[in-house]
Amino acid sequence: MFDCVIVGGGIAGLQAAIQLGRYNHDVLVIDSGDGRSVLCNSYHNILGYPDGVSGEYLRSIGREHAGKLGVQFVLEKVEKVEKSGDGFAVSVHNGDIFEGKRLLFATGVMDRIPEIPSLYPCLGTSVYVCPDCDGYEIKDKMAIVLGSGNVGANMALTLYYWTKELAFVNHEKKNVDPELLHQLKEKGIRYYEEQIAEISEDNGQLKGVILKNGTVLEANHAFVAFGSNEVKSQLAKQLGVELLENKHIVVDPRSKKTNVENVWAAGDVVAHSEQVTIAMGDGSQAAIWIHKSLLE
Repeated sequence: MFDCVIVGGGIAGLQAAIQLGRYNHDVLVIDSGDGRSVLCNSYHNILGYPDGVSGEYLRSIGREHAGKLGVQFVLEKVEKVEKSGDGFAVSVHNGDIFEGKRLLFATGVMDRIPEIPSLYPCLGTSVYVCPDCDGYEIKDKMAIVLGSGNVGANMALTLYYWTKELAFVNHEKKNVDPELLHQLKEKGIRYYEEQIAEISEDNGQLKGVILKNGTVLEANHAFVAFGSNEVKSQLAKQLGVELLENKHIVVDPRSKKTNVENVWAAGDVVAHSEQVTIAMGDGSQAAIWIHKSLLE
């Protein structure tokens, strides 16, 4: 039985694994390999990386770091989590079952992104999802919001802080409240209720967007805002972990402990601002309190 099983090998999960490894605990990280951080080709707001760093690179050096501390890894999708004796049994897709005295959910969030292949090489480099992370990247530049309904309209209005040259493409043609449409018009934000036909890019650099009606929008930067992102808290729910209406996990702010004994949560799946730097802090904080509980 492991001292702790961490479900999710993204930024929060890896930081927790490193901290627990430094406590000499037996730790297992189970990761499906398809988390949000895999998609981001460059984070720009992280201490020590002024020119940006990819999520995959952070994950790679994180796994290497944790591995040197004795942390074990399994690349699999967790299907079921249940209480087992004094700990927990974690079942993965291939039928294997792993047991842990403590459990940490670092399962994250997955953004809803349209299935346009040429969009993915741009994620993090010229197409972004978070205005707090990357609003600075479009300062005084032309930018397009690729979105849906009110969510996209609100993103465009948020980005107006950074640039006045904005266009919002309502790809799904969902309803936009009249008040929001009025604000878009008032601020001079161009509005297109039309599907995206093609994304033009060159080696991860956005060149423009072609709409199905033939309209061509030239820009080197864009934001995605479709809403209804998937909060991956289904496994935590199996154990009776308390969730908010938006499905984020409720934790104690100090310890990151959930309402279920010996279960913690960290990172984007927790109810707070979704940031890599916060996920790192969450992971460390959870690990410290997991260690304290193991000493007891």
